[in-house]
Amino acid sequence: MSDGDLVERAQVDMSFKYFLAMAPEDDDIDPSLLAYFRRKRLKDPNLLDFLIGKTVEFALEKGVIQSKSLILDATHTKARYNQTSPQEVLRSRSKNVRKMIYSIDESMKKKRAQIIEIR
Repeated sequence: MSDGDLVERAQVDMSFKYFLAMAPEDDDIDPSLLAYFRRKRLKDPNLLDFLIGKTVEFALEKGVIQSKSLILDATHTKARYNQTSPQEVLRSRSKNVRKMIYSIDESMKKKRAQIIEIR
């Protein structure tokens, strides 16, 4: 989750505001403030991982987390098998260009049909 995503989520999700000790009517945080915090306060690159690990450990001890499995990263990405081929992209864009041209000049449709017949 990016800084911008976090701030956006805090605008609508009260659990985020609660975690950040913010009242529902409080102003939003500027995303640059999060980057500044990381740069100035978290100088050790392993510190954040350590803090997250300790938080999870503490939550397990207190029974806040019941599961033994943990999702570390649930970032949504496009799967390789679902990607559009370059040919499909070109066909789609070509179709959109033709539609735009036909909306401007309907006679172009007939000219294109004549060219296709000649081939």
